[in-house]
Amino acid sequence: MTSRPHGPHTPHPRYVGRRALLTRTAAASLLAVPALGALTSCASGGSGGGTKDVGRVEPTADNPLGAHPDGDLEVVIFDGGFGDQYALDAEKLYEQRFGSVTHVKTQEIQSRLQPRMVKGDPPDVVDNSGAEAMDIAALIRNDQVHDLTELLDAPSLDDPNVTVRETLQPGTVEMGQFGTQAVYRLNYAYHVYGQWYSRTALDRLDAEYPRTWDEMIAVCEKAKRAGMAGWTYAGMYPYYFNFTLYPFIAKIGGADVLRAIDNLEPNAWRHEAVRAAFEAYHELTARGFVLEGSSGLSHEESQDEWCAGRALFHPNGSWVENEAARNTPADFDMAVGPPTSLDTSDAMPFETIWAAPGEPFFVPADAANVAGGMEFLRIMLGRESARNFTSLVSSLTCVRDSVDGMDLPPGLTSANEVLAAAGENLITVRLPDWYRQLNNEEIGGAIAAMMAGDIEPGEAITRCQRAADAAAADDSLQHFEHI
Repeated sequence: MTSRPHGPHTPHPRYVGRRALLTRTAAASLLAVPALGALTSCASGGSGGGTKDVGRVEPTADNPLGAHPDGDLEVVIFDGGFGDQYALDAEKLYEQRFGSVTHVKTQEIQSRLQPRMVKGDPPDVVDNSGAEAMDIAALIRNDQVHDLTELLDAPSLDDPNVTVRETLQPGTVEMGQFGTQAVYRLNYAYHVYGQWYSRTALDRLDAEYPRTWDEMIAVCEKAKRAGMAGWTYAGMYPYYFNFTLYPFIAKIGGADVLRAIDNLEPNAWRHEAVRAAFEAYHELTARGFVLEGSSGLSHEESQDEWCAGRALFHPNGSWVENEAARNTPADFDMAVGPPTSLDTSDAMPFETIWAAPGEPFFVPADAANVAGGMEFLRIMLGRESARNFTSLVSSLTCVRDSVDGMDLPPGLTSANEVLAAAGENLITVRLPDWYRQLNNEEIGGAIAAMMAGDIEPGEAITRCQRAADAAAADDSLQHFEHI
């Protein structure tokens, strides 16, 4: 979201009361890749690819990374919900001082770029996002990603007395680390995860946002009587549930519970906080509060159902406002709230959220213009580019305070307010990027089966722990721990 030892997994006094009443690819081989397809260039520049190292020049105050003034650049952008205009605009700023830019947009990041990574002919900057994102951990293990520490320690674009590192939101540096102090990627968009809802729909139910699970059940009962489901979700991508389930676990038992899960510690999934969270979520299904058919919906389809008023809550991230804009009613008044607490005995306060940067960028180690790639990222981290990104795609960035004074849409305003209210109570989860297949498929599959009503919480926990143990014992995976 990016942080997280366990005591015995017997019930703690904290877990009595309502808890007792609730009835409620492994790392991809870099050689096993699809055939190389041609990338489509959509801006000026050469054919792209690191065929010749352009080198560096002596660093100056205006060029602290020593990017070559004539150094051309190839930038590959994921063609997803954020589009690519923000990158095109940043590229114009680069071209004002350096060489020309070849701009490429594609959804096929892995199938198109991984062969080039293997051949040592990568682009200079990669937006490694989407369903076909490359396994960054595997790339790091093969020394194919450049350490961005020098970028972080360079003067920021707007104030030479402030380093780039000092301009970043909490968790940004940590999300780029993989078990060491080196920083291999820059996650640009700052996501606030939580229970997304329509203030208008909640007002029509004459209900307040639920702070405890008893209140959640009461609100869902109201919604059901009004002909509305309490929840829907992207069943085809069940890890969407983790956007609220992971911070819910941390709120119940403390951040160390998630730290142990990230670290693949034995019996981490058998912690009582996990069981309490799973039983609470299963209650949503058992009591018929989940929109029928959700298990087969894509993220866009589930968002469409939600925007149409057929469900009250949707576990999601702050990109949803932009992604669902075409089907969002004018009076929807989109908002996000922290994951509902279990009860007042939770280890962390109600305001606790999972918030962390996403949309990961990296500079390949074999890029022809490494310094130029880092300079492009420094430009993106400038105030002008950050505010432009927010204006274009309705998303926060990893640049601290960059939205001050901006007129933000309802959902983003709400996300910014929730982030401010959380203060230091931010959860950052590393399982999704350290062990992508484990999180998205094995863990996601177990949770999906539970939310579809196919298995009970106990069986879901067993499957999660079995999958985590297998990943921990898999010598083909690079293993990480929080530092």
